[in-house]
Amino acid sequence: METTTGLILAFVALFCWGFGDFFIQRATRLVGSWRALFYIGITGTIGLFPFIAAELPHLTTDNLLLLGLVAAIVLGGALFDFEALRQGKIAIIEPIIGLELPLTVALSMVLAGETLTTAQILLIVLTFIGLTLAISAHKPNFRSRKTMLEKGVILALVGAIAMALNNLVIGISSQNISPLLTIWFGHTGAALACLIYLAARKQLPSIIDGLRRHPGTIIAQSVLDNLAWIAFATATTIISISIVTTISESYIALTVLLGVLINKEKLHYYQIGGASLAIVGILALSAISA
Repeated sequence: METTTGLILAFVALFCWGFGDFFIQRATRLVGSWRALFYIGITGTIGLFPFIAAELPHLTTDNLLLLGLVAAIVLGGALFDFEALRQGKIAIIEPIIGLELPLTVALSMVLAGETLTTAQILLIVLTFIGLTLAISAHKPNFRSRKTMLEKGVILALVGAIAMALNNLVIGISSQNISPLLTIWFGHTGAALACLIYLAARKQLPSIIDGLRRHPGTIIAQSVLDNLAWIAFATATTIISISIVTTISESYIALTVLLGVLINKEKLHYYQIGGASLAIVGILALSAISA
C-alpha cells in the first residue's frame, strides 16, 4: 500500500510539472526569470510555514547544513536552466537538460546506495530515450559539431548536473528530516536570493506590479510548481529517488501532448514514437515497482 502511495505521488508531480511548465513559460516571458522564481519561492514560504513551524526549533546543525545545501542547489539549478533556455534554442537545450534523469539515477545508486533490478534499469533507460526523442524538434544528430557549439549548451549541461544534485539532496533531506521542511527551506532560500537581486537592481516595486498585471498566470505557476515538489519530496520517502525521478521527469511527454492538444502543434514521427516509448516505460516501471 505504501509503495502505491509513493507511485501516486510521483504521478502527481508528473502532472503538476506538466501543466505548470505552460504557466512558468508564460510567467518568465511576462515578468522575467528572477521574478517568476521569486513568486514560486514566496508561495512555498508562506503556504508551507504553518505546517513546518513546529519543526524549526528542533533542527540540528547537521540538518541546517543539509537544508542550506538544498537551498543553494535549488537556486543554482533553476538559474542555470532559465539562462540556458534564454540563450539557446529549446530544441537543443531541453534534451540536454533532460540528462538530469540518468544523472540522478547514477548519483542515487552511487551516493545514496539505492539498488535497482535489471528490469527497472532497462525501463529507466527506455524512458530516457523516449523523452529525448519526444522533446527533440529536429532529428537527433549526435555527430554535429554545430549542435555542440549552440549558445546555452554549456549552461544546460551545468544545469542538468545541478538539477540531478537537486533531486538527490531533496530526496535525502526528505528522508532524513522532512519533505515539507525541505521544500520550505529550498524555496525560502530561492525567494530571499531573488529578493536581494531585485532590491540590488531597484526593481522591488515590479514584484507587486507583475502580480497585479498577471495574477492568474503567476498564481498557477507558483501553486503547481510547489505541489509538484511537495509530491516529489514526499514520494522519495516511500520509494526510491531513482524511480520517483523517472516517473515525475516524464512530465516532458505530457508537455508534448499538451502542445498538440492545446497549441495544435504538429509532431514528427520520432517525437510521437518517443512520447509513446516514455509512456510505456513509466507505466511498466510503475507496474513492476508496485
